[in-house]
Amino acid sequence: MNPYVLAVLLSSLGLGTTLTFASSHWLLAWMGLEINTLAIAPLMAQHHHPRAVEATTKYFLTQATAAAMILFASTTNAWMTGEWSINNLSNPLASTMFTAALALKIGLAPVHFWMPEVLQGLDLLTGLILSTWQKLAPFALIIQTAQSIDPLLLTLLGVTSTLVGGWGGLNQTQLRKILAYSSIAHMGWMIIVIQYAPQLTLLALGTYIVMTSATFMTLKMSMTTKINTLATTWSKSPVLTSTTALVLLSLGGLPPLTGFMPKWMILQELTKQDLPIIATTMALTALISLYFYLRLCYAMTLTISPNTTNSITPWRTKTTQTTLPLALFITATLGLLPVTPTIMMLTT
Repeated sequence: MNPYVLAVLLSSLGLGTTLTFASSHWLLAWMGLEINTLAIAPLMAQHHHPRAVEATTKYFLTQATAAAMILFASTTNAWMTGEWSINNLSNPLASTMFTAALALKIGLAPVHFWMPEVLQGLDLLTGLILSTWQKLAPFALIIQTAQSIDPLLLTLLGVTSTLVGGWGGLNQTQLRKILAYSSIAHMGWMIIVIQYAPQLTLLALGTYIVMTSATFMTLKMSMTTKINTLATTWSKSPVLTSTTALVLLSLGGLPPLTGFMPKWMILQELTKQDLPIIATTMALTALISLYFYLRLCYAMTLTISPNTTNSITPWRTKTTQTTLPLALFITATLGLLPVTPTIMMLTT
């Protein structure tokens, strides 16, 4: 892609997200989301592969549907209340419609079906943008309006997403689909606690972005998109393979890695709010997700690929990819648990 075109598209992505962050008016927030969608569409279809074009079409249709619902919800709310302010979402119909639209935007269950299909059709870097940056603007709107959304609806969305994210990833062999279901499960953790402690949602979103970035960059570095190719990576770069296993365990939320911190604090908050059944359900769904991360670790580090492997053994060539961002993200993914007391002090 032409570097000038790429610069314009990435600037538009930044502009769309910033516009939604800064807006207090529904139309401005909607415009920011639309700029975001329109900016990422050419990035998704840049390889002109039929799968990429199909993924772009699916993504565009779902995002356009969600944007239309947001516009309809905000118009209904303005009609009922006479207010276009984001903070004044007092009409129950508009509030429910708005929640459904944003759930569709970020891929919460039960409106998550587009997410694995779209991510599977993209290359790893565009998939990284879709899994991380594209979540920011909708989350800004959800956090602003969380207090006026029905708590039962948020709880249902959260629990369903963690369950679906765990179950869906169990029988997958494609790494991008596994990461899509991982994303759905993490979104569930963020949504479940948003009505009680929005700062924990931001913490979970931040750690999720760091861990997912580390995972996508690692897969890009080792040119891996399937589980059976993972079994051949240890011979090419043993150090990267061992750190990747730890990154995956961090995504699963195992101590003493960074991914344990948000889950621990969210479970603690749910217990404080006298919701032991929901807290137990969330902890059990985390175990389902952990199973497929362990499966990936097993394929990477504990199996030697058979001689009749279906995948092509990667050449031991020097990569042109810069390794500094990967090193920083991996370090953050593995070693931020000791700063938990500081974060607890800031969030309480």
